[in-house]
Amino acid sequence: MPVPWFLLSLALGRSPMVLSLEKLMGPQDTARCSPGLSCHLWDGDVLCLPGSIVSAPGPVLVPTRLQTELVLRCYQETDCDLCVRVAIHLAVHGHWEEPKDEDKFGRAADPELEEPGNAFLQAQVVLSFQAYPTARCVLLEVQVPAALAQPGQSVGSVVFDCFEAALGAEVRIWSYTQPRYQKELNFTQQLPDCKGLEVRDSIQSCWALPWLNVSADGDDVYLVLDVSEEQHFGLSLYWNQIQGPTKPWWHRNLTGPQTITLNHTDLFPCLCIQVWPLEPDSVRTSVCPFREDPRAHRNLWRAARLQLLPPRGWRLDAPCSLLAEATLCWQAPGGGPCQSLVPPLYQANVTVNKTLELPLLNAHPNLCVQQVSSREKLQLQECLWADSLRALKDDLLLVETRGLQDNRSLCALEPSGCTPLLSKASTRAARLGEQLLQDLQSGQCLQLWEDELRALWACPMDKYVHQRWALVWLACLLLASVLFLLFLFRKDHVKGWLRLLKEDLRAGAAATARAALLLYSAEDSGFERLVGALASALCQLPLQVTVDLWSRRELSAQGPLAWFHAQRRQTLQEGGVVVLLFSPGAVALCHEWLQGAASASAPHGPHDAFAASLSCVLPDFLQGRAPGRYVGAYFDGLLHSGAVPALFRSVPVFSLPSQLPDFLGTLQGPGAPSPGRLGERAKQVSRALQPTLDQLLQALGDPGGPGGGTRDGT
Repeated sequence: MPVPWFLLSLALGRSPMVLSLEKLMGPQDTARCSPGLSCHLWDGDVLCLPGSIVSAPGPVLVPTRLQTELVLRCYQETDCDLCVRVAIHLAVHGHWEEPKDEDKFGRAADPELEEPGNAFLQAQVVLSFQAYPTARCVLLEVQVPAALAQPGQSVGSVVFDCFEAALGAEVRIWSYTQPRYQKELNFTQQLPDCKGLEVRDSIQSCWALPWLNVSADGDDVYLVLDVSEEQHFGLSLYWNQIQGPTKPWWHRNLTGPQTITLNHTDLFPCLCIQVWPLEPDSVRTSVCPFREDPRAHRNLWRAARLQLLPPRGWRLDAPCSLLAEATLCWQAPGGGPCQSLVPPLYQANVTVNKTLELPLLNAHPNLCVQQVSSREKLQLQECLWADSLRALKDDLLLVETRGLQDNRSLCALEPSGCTPLLSKASTRAARLGEQLLQDLQSGQCLQLWEDELRALWACPMDKYVHQRWALVWLACLLLASVLFLLFLFRKDHVKGWLRLLKEDLRAGAAATARAALLLYSAEDSGFERLVGALASALCQLPLQVTVDLWSRRELSAQGPLAWFHAQRRQTLQEGGVVVLLFSPGAVALCHEWLQGAASASAPHGPHDAFAASLSCVLPDFLQGRAPGRYVGAYFDGLLHSGAVPALFRSVPVFSLPSQLPDFLGTLQGPGAPSPGRLGERAKQVSRALQPTLDQLLQALGDPGGPGGGTRDGT
């Protein structure tokens, strides 16, 4: 039985009281102004072209405030439409310029340059009106005697009658001058509907509007329209975007009672419903019932996509406007949080679906943009290196603060904070403070951003790392010389030396082996033993394996999300691969995230890196960046191939141990050995894996034993 969520009519509004409206007879638009002003309304609508802001040549009239009033435009006593009256308050912007002595003669000869007391100020004021599905722009000419024009003072107002709008609609009004001397004024208003106004006898569309009941039942939302069997009406679902035009999503012409089902994943805060009788010139009435729905806001955040566009652009794509804070941050190599920087980005209500410019002088791979939701503290992050996977540079970011009389101070941004360069702290920046100052003065540092008081510099640290390695190489050469002398004196042990050399080469090959990060859901001790056996067997191959089983101390200290961020970044930078090990528990977690129920799921263990990693893994798959970076696998008998969510099948998914040769070949990449050698290695891994897998399957097959349950995840 569906639980009623809220019951409303498209003739119901938010106004708590009934309003009686003034009636205007006739279809003509009119304009009138306050005493002292003269005004004229241009015939017909004009193009809505605000243009860019220009400097005022002197005192000019500009709009300072907008006010609206609802009236009725009537063609007959019982045939009226709702109309919005707009009042524009005007003021003087700028000052009269005193003429120079040499210009006085020319000024007296030119009647247009007479004294201000004998002149007029004139402005062309544009009113722009938008209410789905209509948009209008009108032009008003306003004139005021210069004697009444005092800089910064109000000179009066102009009233425009009027813009027709639908009952219950959301209207947006802008006002600016041509040319434009300042940012345009804007005003948004939610209009009342039939029951919020005393208009039932005047507006025919209020006589028989469809009633709408919105209810929720589990994951479904029902739109139930209660109308008579013969009534014909139109129904439209659309995204009502503040920034940009509305986007129609679904439209039908219907007859009689109807029930329309929406999945909860279709809900967004800007999803609106519009209903109108299928009659000539009928009024369209709209409501947006999901503005405060938590599920709609979660869906909006999950649908948002943050992109960095070369060379210095960024863009946030989302179906609706997004209340989020955008910050620029610095991501140092080796993991750790992205540290916020000074250059300001938009702090609230970020413009969506539009490319914006980063306030940078130069780009750097360590620079990232973060988006943080003001509602749920969810976070999106994208870095300049992500598209090309260039490695993060081991550069040090210097923050310069400028004071009076060319005084300046410098500090280095480190995980512990901003360390002054010439301090006695035991950090890398403090130890290299004098050298970094010399690098900055000699132009070796790259300036990223500056304003009057601050600047950011990126200083390379490669040469200091090379100095340390030079000592290491010198020691190695000395050791090699000693070994060579020993080799000459002890020729009988040539074979032993060759054996040692061969072992050293094998160790070197292991050191340069491809990195593999294993992610799994920690369901029980039996499955963890199985994952441990797989990881140990893979370590015998030329693979560098990372798994949270072997990093519990770091996992507890950093937290699962931070630990996964650091390991994933390092693995991908080194050309490695992330292995997703699917189990019934992992599949259930993925379904929870994909269905938007992650917040309602049972709490996970403090070491469950798989649950923490889904917030970063899923965007890679949704944006098509997973192939080449991810590989999937599941164990024979624990899961079947159809249980793996379809989203993750965009990358190879293998069954173990039956598909071990193909799995190992994919892990080792282009450097994989011949098929024969690969088969031998697969047999070694299978021998190490099979006993643990058999024990787990036996335990799952015993309902009374620990870990008993389903095997296929369905």
